[in-house]
Amino acid sequence: MRRFYLPASLLILGAAMALAPMGAHAQRHSYPGGGPLYPAYEGWTEADDGTREMLFGYMSDNWEDEMDIPISDANWFSPGDQDRGQPTHFLPRRNRFVFAVPVPSSFGPEDELVWTLRANGEEHRAYGTLRADLYVDNVVIMSETGTLGAGTSSPEIRANIPPVIELLGDTERTVTAGETLTLEALVSDDGQPARNSLQFGGGGDADDDDEEGEEASEDEDDEEEAAPDPRRLLEQALGRSTATVTVSKRLGLHFTWFVYRGPGETTEFNPPQIKPWEDTRPYANSPWALGFRVPDAPEDGRWVSEVTFSEPGTYVLRGRADDGGLYSDVEVTVLVRAPVL
Repeated sequence: MRRFYLPASLLILGAAMALAPMGAHAQRHSYPGGGPLYPAYEGWTEADDGTREMLFGYMSDNWEDEMDIPISDANWFSPGDQDRGQPTHFLPRRNRFVFAVPVPSSFGPEDELVWTLRANGEEHRAYGTLRADLYVDNVVIMSETGTLGAGTSSPEIRANIPPVIELLGDTERTVTAGETLTLEALVSDDGQPARNSLQFGGGGDADDDDEEGEEASEDEDDEEEAAPDPRRLLEQALGRSTATVTVSKRLGLHFTWFVYRGPGETTEFNPPQIKPWEDTRPYANSPWALGFRVPDAPEDGRWVSEVTFSEPGTYVLRGRADDGGLYSDVEVTVLVRAPVL
């Protein structure tokens, strides 16, 4: 039987449209927990030296529950090694371009790499291939994650490069449960996309909303003198709306830590970290949320956070520097020991 493949984003969009009835019935398709988990093949990239990587992400139907699925027959790749660097701690909702799997030179156009996930009684697979129409570059990634609207770009945004992270300290740490571990990262960026820019279909800076609110009040006073500018009204609507082809994202550099492997419910960060997943609910601590404010970057570029683990075990924490369009990740493996009684 011949198989046909579509980009994961199109498959998920199509499924969402098919399962999007209006009114109270639509609530049945949103779960705080207990819903399925879908692996997603995002596409493949090619470096200047010819090496290729497959990019994977996932979609959780849950808005609240985070799931832990160790490398096993419930979280595995085939053929070959089961462990290809995939997460074992899964965050809510859509998480795009989460990890990359190097592709050997022997991998042919008819070959497949399959990621299988089993959660809450359902098993789903993502099929990675090197089909030409699944090739992605930085512009595609920025479009998919909400930096750009459909078919829009600029010379500045096309030249955007991911932030650069220097982890301060070892990549492997040991700490006792209940003790505080300090994490520091030095982050630099090229300044693109501009924090206050407004992309059609993407997100501007949250400060724009306040300015628009002030302008709206002034316009009300002058309502009899001048009609609203239709172009301005359109820009405001596009800048605030998440009803776009993909999602809308606030632009501007930020840094966040999250659990990539290990039980996330036993981990507490201080200050609370920005969500790396697409929480589109208003005023959620997420770049995809209406009302989100991009924090001011430290003047010295040094981002400092604290983390405490309540249970022993081995954890992988991922630090992400995100400029609103592209991001870079670092990882720290933490061995948490039981306290001595």
